[in-house]
Amino acid sequence: MNGKLDQLLAETWFYRYLTSDEIEKLLKNSNVVQYNKRDVIFKQNTRTSHIMYVVSGLVKIYKTSRNNKSLSLSILSEGSFLSLFSIFGHDLFQCSASSVDSSQILMIDYATFASIIQQNGGFSLMLIKKLSQDGNYLTNRLMSLFHKQLPGRIAEVILYFSEQIYHKNEFEFPLTREELAELAGTTKESFIRTINEFKHDKIISLEGRFLRINSLDIIKVLSELG
Repeated sequence: MNGKLDQLLAETWFYRYLTSDEIEKLLKNSNVVQYNKRDVIFKQNTRTSHIMYVVSGLVKIYKTSRNNKSLSLSILSEGSFLSLFSIFGHDLFQCSASSVDSSQILMIDYATFASIIQQNGGFSLMLIKKLSQDGNYLTNRLMSLFHKQLPGRIAEVILYFSEQIYHKNEFEFPLTREELAELAGTTKESFIRTINEFKHDKIISLEGRFLRINSLDIIKVLSELG
């Protein structure tokens, strides 16, 4: 298992910032957990435990309100840490996470990870940058939900999958229409109506879950202007 874990660690973005002793610590105090599609990785208001890093697959981060309504905060792909804000800032997870598809999650012992942060300035700086990027993304998400019109929010969702997840203009949505509506901060019916308008105007092509962006410029303008 250590050989496989060593290989997985070597493929992470942070591996090059670690010393040989730190790598050895991680090997002794980490393991990889396989999650199937729709499996819950952690639940809101449960106690935080390990540091979690996405080795492969997609993970949905979402928050549930008191009336049991959910808001999708983000879809995280390979190379992302899960809910570091909760782990370092609270005793309880402030959101939930579930596997969108088959996913591998690297579980790192908290104390081991914390000791590396304390001792390794280069690694700590990169982690702060990652946390800052996450914070900026959530701030922009909130601004979008409050100030953009529905076409702008849906264009933003399309761009997110195109540029941040799949890095191409043709892809298959990994989420249900209801989950996509949550991500756009709207109802399923409004999401379907608006995305069909995009299709009718030939801004996109859509067959089932498979989407092709025909006019990236228009999608970007809609996203920026809201």
